[in-house]
Amino acid sequence: MESAGENLGGLSIAGGWISSSPNLDKNLGILSAEEIALAKMLLDKGQKHLFDHWPEPGVDDTRKKNFLHQVARLNSSYPGGLVSYIQNARKLLADSKAGKNPYDGFTPSVPSGEILTFGDEKFTLLEETGVRESRKAAFVLVAGGLGERLGYKGIKLALPSETTTNRCFLQYYIESILALQEASCRTVQGHGEAEIPLVIMTSDDTHAPTLSLLEANYYFGMKSSQVKLLKQEKVACLNDNDARLALDPNDSYKIQTKPHGHGDVHTLLFSSGLLNLWHRADIRWVLFFQDTNGLLFKGIPASLGVSATRGYQVNSLAVPRKAKEAMGGIAQLTHTDGTKMVINVEYNQLGPLLRATGHADGDVNCETGFSPFPGNINQLILELEPYIQELSKTRGAIAEFVNPKYKDSSKTSFKSSTRLECMMQDYPKSLPASAKIGFTVVDKWLAYAPVKNNPEDASKVPKGNPYHSATSGEMAVYRANCLMLKKAGVLVADPIIDIFNGQEVEVWPRVTWSPKWASTFTDVIWKVGKGCSISQRSTLVINGQNIVLDGLRLDGTLVITANDQADVKVTGHVQNKGWTIEHVDYKDNSIPQEIRIRGFKIYKIEQLELNYMESGKFQFKP
Repeated sequence: MESAGENLGGLSIAGGWISSSPNLDKNLGILSAEEIALAKMLLDKGQKHLFDHWPEPGVDDTRKKNFLHQVARLNSSYPGGLVSYIQNARKLLADSKAGKNPYDGFTPSVPSGEILTFGDEKFTLLEETGVRESRKAAFVLVAGGLGERLGYKGIKLALPSETTTNRCFLQYYIESILALQEASCRTVQGHGEAEIPLVIMTSDDTHAPTLSLLEANYYFGMKSSQVKLLKQEKVACLNDNDARLALDPNDSYKIQTKPHGHGDVHTLLFSSGLLNLWHRADIRWVLFFQDTNGLLFKGIPASLGVSATRGYQVNSLAVPRKAKEAMGGIAQLTHTDGTKMVINVEYNQLGPLLRATGHADGDVNCETGFSPFPGNINQLILELEPYIQELSKTRGAIAEFVNPKYKDSSKTSFKSSTRLECMMQDYPKSLPASAKIGFTVVDKWLAYAPVKNNPEDASKVPKGNPYHSATSGEMAVYRANCLMLKKAGVLVADPIIDIFNGQEVEVWPRVTWSPKWASTFTDVIWKVGKGCSISQRSTLVINGQNIVLDGLRLDGTLVITANDQADVKVTGHVQNKGWTIEHVDYKDNSIPQEIRIRGFKIYKIEQLELNYMESGKFQFKP
């Protein structure tokens, strides 16, 4: 480390470099050359105010140096450093003040994509292809947020995706990946056992609890070497249109920071070196997904099959979307200069863009009853090799935006500090027109049930619109499983309607299974024989790989558990008092948060439990 008496950028510090900040000048003697370089960089970018409160040397010296250590972290974690961050911020803030439309000159059209029908021959063939391809895939889970918006104090990954088994989201995700890993090895003989990598992007808030959740549960059966945690850094907040960095209101020796957005996952993957390691290991696909969707793996095999058969460099998993529905639409945008890009366009921008380009009614439903622009659910499949080539140019930097809250129409001052943000799904914005980009649409009931709204907010959602709550998310799991069984020939009773935490939902039989029982619809078909029926009040829990239901008539609760060496056939009539759903009061603090936010709990009265922990063939018939 250079001392303050050595040369720095051609300036002699000992010779008396004079800055624009008298308070900083007084403190040069306590700073290293590297720290002074950082301070000079800040001054050169108009950040003198950060030093205006600095006292004489000898007062708060440690805090002054800690401040510059934070500056160093912020500088190293952003592509191009703080100089680039401030420059980008000034341009985006100027555009925001001027009301510039980021889509000026672009005309939207419907891009090429694949619209799938669940359960038909094409769907099942694509699922088979996707399972084979999964051995050449890596999964990236974006999980930087806490569950505060949900009314839950823990990390969202620890929240149960459903309370029949209390399988948390992280367990569901890992078990789903392991099931694909095992299934892909069975379909591709002679290639050895694959180990599918999992990366989890965490934040300061979620890193330690995510690691603790993994370690406490032995990584839910996955090898610890398969899992890599990458922690996302925050970015500096901005005080005004000149992009002056904001000091923390609680500590004048800290720059206030906020999350930069899940687009940082691309920067982290690039800087980690993992992409090149994966490439050398013959990984072909990188699949990105988010933290609280209990259905998403039901749509992954077919979507991965689409990527492989169509040769998509970027494939967005999408769902049918009603016109003007509050979710982004996948669109191709063509500029007047001929450039094209296929990206997610937020719903509040899509309508005005369509009206401005000759579509008087804006976003409208077509003959299918849905908008021709499919709904983006922020689940991406990228082909690894072109992804690496692109990130080698951009270093993972993603197109940013800024959303300041102005005090008044003059747009000269903010209500509170803002920051630059970026979104994972904006990666295609930098790709050339030659890049092969598409989408895969699957039924919404199959693959999309995010859990992100607390009960108060969910109860205010207009009737007929999705609640996106813990209540609706759990009920969606049961609905999807029941619909899959119905498609496979099981007689499943119709749901009843009930209201929990002010949300009217369909209550289907509570059917859950471990991912290893069925990764695809074909698995379900193979494991369900004729003559099966499930009453509305029933609960069915399947934990095991080789369990076949043949002529099972269930009216109550049945829990089947078997190890991988046991082949089990369950048949006959099972009837008992079962498990009931009981309403709970969201405001009752004596009830655990993860239950209260659903508005119900599972009350276990009576059940039949079947356990097969030995090798062999078994048949149960009461």
